[in-house]
Amino acid sequence: MVSVRDTHFYQTAQKDPKKWVTTLGLNNQDQTSLLSNYKKTISLCKTPEQLPLLELGTEMVEILVTLNMDMDTLNAALVFPLLDNNIIDQEQVNEEWPNRIAKLVKGAVDMEGIRALQNQGGTKISASQVDNLRHMLLAMVEDVRAVVIKLAERICCLRQVKGADEEHKVLLAQEISDIYAPLANRLGIGQLKWELEDLAFRYLEPTIYKKIAKQLDEKRIDRENYIQDFVSRVKDSLEEMQIQGTAYGRPKHIYSIYRKMQKKNLKFEELFDVRAVRVVVEKLQDCYAALGAIHTQWRHIPSEFDDYVANPKPNGYQSIHTIVLGDQGKAIEVQIRTQKMHDDAELGVAAHWKYKEGSAGGKAAGGYEEKIAWLRKLLAWQEDISDTDNLVDEVRSQVFDDRVYVFTPKGEVMDLPAGSTPLDFAYYVHSQIGHRCIGAKIGNNIVPFTYKLKTGDQVEILTQKEPNPSRDWLNPNLGYIHAPRARHKVATWFRKQDRDKNEQAGKELLEAELVKIKLKLGDVTPAIERFNVSNVEDVYAGIGNGDLRINQIVHFLDDHYHKQTLEEQDIAALEALEKRKNNFTPKKSEGNSIIIDGVGNLMHSIARCCQPIPGEEIEGYITQGRGISVHRKQCEQLADLREAHPERIIEATWAETYSSGYSLTLRVEALDRNGLLKDVTTLLSNEKVNVLAVHTQTNTKKQSATLDISMEIHNSEESDRIIGKLQQLKEVLEVRRL
Repeated sequence: MVSVRDTHFYQTAQKDPKKWVTTLGLNNQDQTSLLSNYKKTISLCKTPEQLPLLELGTEMVEILVTLNMDMDTLNAALVFPLLDNNIIDQEQVNEEWPNRIAKLVKGAVDMEGIRALQNQGGTKISASQVDNLRHMLLAMVEDVRAVVIKLAERICCLRQVKGADEEHKVLLAQEISDIYAPLANRLGIGQLKWELEDLAFRYLEPTIYKKIAKQLDEKRIDRENYIQDFVSRVKDSLEEMQIQGTAYGRPKHIYSIYRKMQKKNLKFEELFDVRAVRVVVEKLQDCYAALGAIHTQWRHIPSEFDDYVANPKPNGYQSIHTIVLGDQGKAIEVQIRTQKMHDDAELGVAAHWKYKEGSAGGKAAGGYEEKIAWLRKLLAWQEDISDTDNLVDEVRSQVFDDRVYVFTPKGEVMDLPAGSTPLDFAYYVHSQIGHRCIGAKIGNNIVPFTYKLKTGDQVEILTQKEPNPSRDWLNPNLGYIHAPRARHKVATWFRKQDRDKNEQAGKELLEAELVKIKLKLGDVTPAIERFNVSNVEDVYAGIGNGDLRINQIVHFLDDHYHKQTLEEQDIAALEALEKRKNNFTPKKSEGNSIIIDGVGNLMHSIARCCQPIPGEEIEGYITQGRGISVHRKQCEQLADLREAHPERIIEATWAETYSSGYSLTLRVEALDRNGLLKDVTTLLSNEKVNVLAVHTQTNTKKQSATLDISMEIHNSEESDRIIGKLQQLKEVLEVRRL
């Protein structure tokens, strides 16, 4: 059954916060801290509708107390619902609470990135989801308490969703069953794992859940009496052998019963472990002594014996499992473990990560070894999250395969691109560390600069007093540096060594370009602030060493001194478009860019009604005398043709390689303003889009403008990108394909 806690209703906390705090079993100092924080959070709730968030916070605290979590975690749990529901923002949290609590609350909120793991019908994980997921993973590695807070919050949500509609309950239960319960299992937090699994199972399979619960309840009294007698005899055996320990009956979880019935194809009556007893002893050797005592008194079933002490489970779980036949031939499952093993099984990582209030930065007392072990558990958890191989592959390819997570000697996490070397790591820590690097160690072993870092590596950089990078590091063929960030820092260092030469060269280049726009060197002063440099000489040096682009500076100065009005800019944009249109020759479509019914090089044309582009699903329509017309599958005109002449519809796909451009027309609806056309054309120019034509129409009454833009597009990803960026422009209301 679902484990039951002594949950104190929120009304108790609301009416008498002091009484609620005293029921949690904390010492006086911790009670004072939690009570003060509770009063602060309730003062931030401005409306009655926001008060239920405090109910969620207090219930999370009650769960976390049973896991022996520290005060920072309990206080963060009270604050978390307010930040998660935008009652307050992160800046306010940073101001109102100590840094160690603020970071913990942010880490718990970052756990929302876990939703990117939800399988959305095989859809690709977006870039923003990947970024959120990476933040979540880093937060998890940095501070496991953020994970425990999120797991407690999920349990509360499952408890509170009882009165919700069926669809909402099922979606929440499925999410928890797919992701959060496997995560709790991988971390070994049995106390949360069982409740997550049982509550989720209750909503996903209500009929089966109720049936098993009823079968458990029907013979509960007889089973408890039977177990009580068995436990008494076990205790007597332990005393006779002078083994310090205890024995008690343990609750059975409905989901575990269901899984065993499914796995072994058994009926409820055929299960061995409906009756279960746990024996907890002090020392490791006592586990086997207790096992001998039990096997001596009762006959055991050899095929049902598991020694997870000698062979722990992947999540670190340790215990001896055996099934013996008691009186009347009834099977009883017995678990034997030490108190430490029991704490590990119930609390998991929470039993290992001990935190001390007031420690530097609120960091764990443990070193990098614990974090590396925890990271390995996290990576292994990816295999548990879903039965969908594509989803797991997606997560690995987008989050793990292109990144490596390594550690400093102090256990801090560094997120680097896959293929990074020790030099990349050194420059990631600090430019001066990279400049002074003379060697590197991985796990106390010297490695070459060309060593490819692996996730979980602990990297120590050896340095000298003076910076002395080598120009060989910039040679990509030698493999010393992989990340562009590190390569840029090395190049910058060498450029600064030749300041005088760079300054003179940049001055000469700029002077020549300024003549073309009727300016001189004395007019360069406005560029100092714009390009964030100290003086004119820095501008010259920046041009000479490549840090500043001369065309950007010239364009800025030209705009500064010869600024056009917005109307003049729109006219100039139209003129530039017309010029580009006249000079543009569309690419000829390759004969094999589309494969018709498995055959390339068939005569075909792109339908003007829907203008499909590579990446979109297409179908062909056999015309009379004009070959095959290729449409988007969703095209309305194709639907009419399919209904009228289904025999003429033929399969079509894009070839694996294609380089031709395809015509596409986008309609931009926006509020009319000066400079709109210039902003649109500048964006398209920056995206290197060939614009074929632009037709504009304004509505003076509605103060709106419509722009129909014909352009050359190569694939659907490019069109989606262009549409997304156009939608971000000021005053743009809608962007759609025609």
